Amino acid sequence: MFRFLLLLIAAGAIVLAVASSGVFASRKPPLPAAARANLVVIEKSAHRMSLYAHRRLLRVYTISLGSGGLDPKASQGDGLTPEGHYEIDRHNTHSSFYLALHINYPSAMDKKVAAARGVAPGGDVMIHGLRNYTGWIGTWQRAIDWTDGCIAVTDDEMDEIWRAVPNGTPVEIRH
Repeated sequence: MFRFLLLLIAAGAIVLAVASSGVFASRKPPLPAAARANLVVIEKSAHRMSLYAHRRLLRVYTISLGSGGLDPKASQGDGLTPEGHYEIDRHNTHSSFYLALHINYPSAMDKKVAAARGVAPGGDVMIHGLRNYTGWIGTWQRAIDWTDGCIAVTDDEMDEIWRAVPNGTPVEIRH
């Protein structure tokens, strides 16, 4: 019985800590239907993705990243999110995740660095929603970094990003 009470107290403390961190922030009003971003900036250490239109901030999202930590992607399967300058090269409706914007990783430089180390650079890095049929998780997905190296948001946020970010949009991924 004592262990059970300690477990309940610990669980309550975790919920309070996560809730106060902004992980479960309230929903913002949607972007106007005509809003179009011409730059996406991802700040990994802040778990933040910002959409810009002509240097004007459109929206900021709290994101989840690769489960491997905050280091730059080094090789296929490392669970890390890359860093560098890329672009959205396609909207993927057939992803295992709720909508996905494919990022054109690896760049020529990423391939060169990986080849010099004798490893494959990996690929299929995307900005996406939750795994299909798990959208009910919502903002809880922000509690941990869980992707294989992608950038994840809620399904509702992905609907908005999908509309606002056209193919060809530059993506800057920073530490």
